[in-house]
Amino acid sequence: MTNDVVLVDAQDVQIGVCAKRDAHLGTGQLHRAFSVHLVDSRGRHLLQRRAAGKMLWSGFWSNACCSHPAPDETILTAASRRLREELGVSASCHALYSFEYHACFGSIGAEHELCHVLVARSDAAVSPAIDEVSEIKWQTRAEISAQLLDSHAQFTPWFRMQWGRLLSEHPSFDTPSRHV
Repeated sequence: MTNDVVLVDAQDVQIGVCAKRDAHLGTGQLHRAFSVHLVDSRGRHLLQRRAAGKMLWSGFWSNACCSHPAPDETILTAASRRLREELGVSASCHALYSFEYHACFGSIGAEHELCHVLVARSDAAVSPAIDEVSEIKWQTRAEISAQLLDSHAQFTPWFRMQWGRLLSEHPSFDTPSRHV
C-alpha cells in the first residue's frame, strides 16, 4: 500500500495527496482518517497501546485501530484492511459518524484529521503487529469510562473525543451481540 494520505477540505472532498509523514509535521494538514472500535460478543472493547515507534502518541492507549485510507480506497475497505494488518482480525466495519479534530503532540507534529468513526464486531483471536501495537486489552464500557475520568491517563486525544459522543449518540454500539 501507498504511504500517502488524502488531503481533504472540511466537507471531506479530496483536494490533494501527500506523504503521511508530511501531513503530520508542524501543525498538520487536514486529511482523511478512520478510527475503528472493535467490540466482542460480550460487549467489551479492544484497546491498544500504540507501539513505541509511532511518531505521535507512542505508548498511549487508544481504540482498536486508527489509520488512513490510501488514495482511491474507501473508508470501509481501508478499515477492514487495517484491522487485518494491525490485529490479524477479519471483520466488517460499520460507519457511525465523522468529525474533524486537531491535536498537537508537542513540537513533534500534529493530527489534523477528518476522522470517520466505525464499529466492528468480532470474537476472533487478536494477533497484534508489533510495529503498530505494543499491548492490547479488552474492557467494558464502564471500565473505559472510569479510566477516562483521569485527565492524566495516557489515552490518545481522538479516543477521548470519540468516547463521550459514542456513549451519548450511539448508546447501543457496544451492546452484546449473539451473531458476530
